[in-house]
Amino acid sequence: MTYETETTPLTDLTDDSARPKTAIDAVADAYAESLLELDPGFATSMGMSGRETEYRDYSPAGHEAMAEITSETLRRLSDLHPSDDVDAVTLDAMHERLGLELEIHESGLNLADLNNIACPAQEIRAIFDLMPTDTVEQWGHIAGRLANVQEAIGGYITSLREARDRGIVSAARQVKIVIEQTRRYAAEDGYFATMVAGAAATEGELNDASKAELASGAEAAQAAYNGLAEFLEQELLPSAPEKDAVGREHYSLMSRRFLGSEVNLEETYAWGVEELDRIIAEQEQVAHEISEGATVEEAMKILNEDPARQLNSKDELQQWMQKLSDKAVADLAGVHFDIPDIMRTIECMIAPTDEGGIYYTGPTDDFSRPGRMWWSIPAGEESFTTWNETSTVYHEGVPGHHLQVATATYRRDILNNWRRNMCWTSGHGEGWALYAERLMEELGYLQDPGDRMGMLDAQRMRAARVVFDIGVHLELEIPERWGSGTWTPESGYDFLRKNIAISEGQLKFEFTRYLGWPGQAPSYKIGQRLWEQIRDELREREGDSFDLKAFHNRALNMGSVGLDTLRRALLD
Repeated sequence: MTYETETTPLTDLTDDSARPKTAIDAVADAYAESLLELDPGFATSMGMSGRETEYRDYSPAGHEAMAEITSETLRRLSDLHPSDDVDAVTLDAMHERLGLELEIHESGLNLADLNNIACPAQEIRAIFDLMPTDTVEQWGHIAGRLANVQEAIGGYITSLREARDRGIVSAARQVKIVIEQTRRYAAEDGYFATMVAGAAATEGELNDASKAELASGAEAAQAAYNGLAEFLEQELLPSAPEKDAVGREHYSLMSRRFLGSEVNLEETYAWGVEELDRIIAEQEQVAHEISEGATVEEAMKILNEDPARQLNSKDELQQWMQKLSDKAVADLAGVHFDIPDIMRTIECMIAPTDEGGIYYTGPTDDFSRPGRMWWSIPAGEESFTTWNETSTVYHEGVPGHHLQVATATYRRDILNNWRRNMCWTSGHGEGWALYAERLMEELGYLQDPGDRMGMLDAQRMRAARVVFDIGVHLELEIPERWGSGTWTPESGYDFLRKNIAISEGQLKFEFTRYLGWPGQAPSYKIGQRLWEQIRDELREREGDSFDLKAFHNRALNMGSVGLDTLRRALLD
């Protein structure tokens, strides 16, 4: 399956270049419409109006409704045949993605979804970060959605309760951290209270009725989150297993979800160990450039103490990452990538939470809200260093997630709505973003040894996560260099401390994340590996005719698909 129909440069698009819609596109678009109908949060994330106050049904009935439309979509696709290469990729991707979601639904794991970073407990709150606040009407939408938090949380509790009755409960560690998070959201000085206390519109004044509606909604949301905390503490925690490892069956299923590929876990674990050793050796060489004879740790200490690399406030961090992001866009556009004007804006934001983590949110469908990268800074942290964050800006922005996500959103001329906006595979997306960090080194943007050390530190972290995540969840043997016996969370934490140069608050967050979100953290490095394998195989096959820019355009124009689908599309 080749993909020649999707190589049109973004900057060369005309109205006449749009590809005719096919029967398979119609099914994919109908599925996308059904997802929007069932999940108004999708509409908010895409900037679509009409259901700004609503939530999806988080109850078992809501999960069943999702499964029904997924099954019906696969039935409708069963009699269709691709009319072109774009169709062939859509068909391949939908069979893989939708079929897997039905497997997960049958397992009941979706009902038990609970962890410290990406579950309904955070999702129900986080949607407010994407809601506009410029007008009185928009603040009214926020008030309406605040009033509906109670119902959303109630459905989520029902699902967690049913999963518990089926013997499926997240580990106690995850339950405890989500209790802490929900208590913070609901506190008198927590997220909801702070948001409405600072409510102000740029167009018109909020009257007393509007302010009262917001205050009432915030109180309802606080009560809902306090209720969730009480349920977790009193009903779920007593049933939660102390053991964090999820085992092979659960892990294999989640690994497929995050990669869109079924990998040999033992082989991948062994590769992760070797890759970690290789990156450490590379770091040692760079350390000598920073200071002759220095160890990696000594070189990092020198970098951390360099005043020229210091940022001393959240405002300085935000301004620095915006400037670096803007420069990357300006430098790469038209030279290494096709980046139309509408995609050249990225907003760098400090997140309104303090849970840790750095993430990207895509633009609205019409680009009226641009893509954004967010830093969630742990409480108490006020100083930052540029050397270990430079490659992160490239990861989240350009040529990383922003280029990838915004390209898919932009390419309505060839992609159906499901592929443009709703098909996201972590191994593809995060693999690309990690690939982008290395690419920036290849393009000469990490000549400074400090910045290069930061990139290697990020690569080292992702390799360590492959070892930790697979090793702990499958309880494999610890490599001799790192200890003995089989992996436990405790030995894993010590291992992460030695391999991830981040603050203690960030480390605790990441450690808990890996334990509660099995298969996701390794998808970055495994995804990068598969991206590089595909590129290198094409380069070897095409020889002197291989064009790296054309390869990137061709691949990004597909949107985010499973990595097996990507491989088949580019190599078969």
